Amino acid sequence: MTDNIVSDAFEEFNRNMGMGRIQNPYPTFAEMRCELPIQPVDLRKMFGFEVDDMPADAPPIYTACTYDAVHEILKDGERFSSQIYAGFMGLVMGHTILEMDEPEHHRYRSLLMQAFSKRAMERWETDLVGPVIDECIDTFADRGRAELIRELTFPFPVNVIAGLLGLPKEDIDQFHVWTVELISIGFDMEKSMRASKALGDYLREKIEYRRAHLADDFVSVLIKAELDGHSLTDDEIIAFCRLLLPAGAETTYRSSSNLIYGLLRNPDQFEALKNDRSLMPKAMEEGLRWEPPLLTIMRTAVEDTTVCGVPVDKDAVIIINLGSANHDDKRWEQSEELDILRKQQQHMAFGFGPHMCLGQHLARMETRVVMDKIFDRLPNLRLDPAEPDIAITGMTFRTPQRLPVVFG
Repeated sequence: MTDNIVSDAFEEFNRNMGMGRIQNPYPTFAEMRCELPIQPVDLRKMFGFEVDDMPADAPPIYTACTYDAVHEILKDGERFSSQIYAGFMGLVMGHTILEMDEPEHHRYRSLLMQAFSKRAMERWETDLVGPVIDECIDTFADRGRAELIRELTFPFPVNVIAGLLGLPKEDIDQFHVWTVELISIGFDMEKSMRASKALGDYLREKIEYRRAHLADDFVSVLIKAELDGHSLTDDEIIAFCRLLLPAGAETTYRSSSNLIYGLLRNPDQFEALKNDRSLMPKAMEEGLRWEPPLLTIMRTAVEDTTVCGVPVDKDAVIIINLGSANHDDKRWEQSEELDILRKQQQHMAFGFGPHMCLGQHLARMETRVVMDKIFDRLPNLRLDPAEPDIAITGMTFRTPQRLPVVFG
């Protein structure tokens, strides 16, 4: 398999996610926040449906766009269910924590958390993440220029996930393609189902081997994990790995790319962070707030209820706009601007409440390591002035499509 095949799969996915077409949705989000914190969505107007094309029993659809509305929904797993994901992502991932409500969600999350221990994180940083990033940078460090997405931020997270799972290097390209095809269910169900089966068959073989030859890798930890006499079956481990792959590879590549782009567009902040690495935690959180890699997630209302005083019908589908919440100017002054020195407050890039991203600490660690490596190994890094039209685009997932830089 060649790099072109991997790139083709991701380019198709990105096109369907609005990349290259939708550059800045935030002014529209601001208008929505001025109207109502949560409001009905007219799909006929949004997508041009005729009235007769809408099923008579279709549930109402709302979008939550203010910080307070998003916070209220995500913290309350009793009024707002995650089971909506079973009807589409569950078809290709299997039964995962993404679609679970309490108490099932807490039980499985507690088992899976055992794989993300502090000791494991420290070992991964030294033995895996650092070397993977160095290997990527080695390919262009002497050249004086690079396209950072294709050569660094895109490949390194999936190589980290593959390393965690103990996969051979020759399988990584195929593994990467399956990952993006898996989450292409919204526009190519057949391809997504094929990728799900292929990935499941591949992982099952690895898990069967690991059950007979336990080691210190991620899969072995999941095999050994136990809580109140319950351990994970092969199907449950496969389902979690199918969830981990796009979550770990896709979002980390996009969030690190967005932060690098934002800093390079603000050279004073880039230099401030380079010269004072103690600012790194603030810079990473601000980058996540400013341009989260994933704009929306979903819930359904379990009962007739209200959100921020607005009535919401039972069974309503709620599109939760994390990006809009992160730009709420009632919470952040000059919310459209990247400012790594601003006072830090809870953002929604990793979600909130019971379903807050399980891999958030791994994602932060990877971003911190890649930023340190960039500062240490790529002196005088700057956007390539010969290519000025670089921007973050997309409506569901967001990132620059390219990030050409020069250095030295």
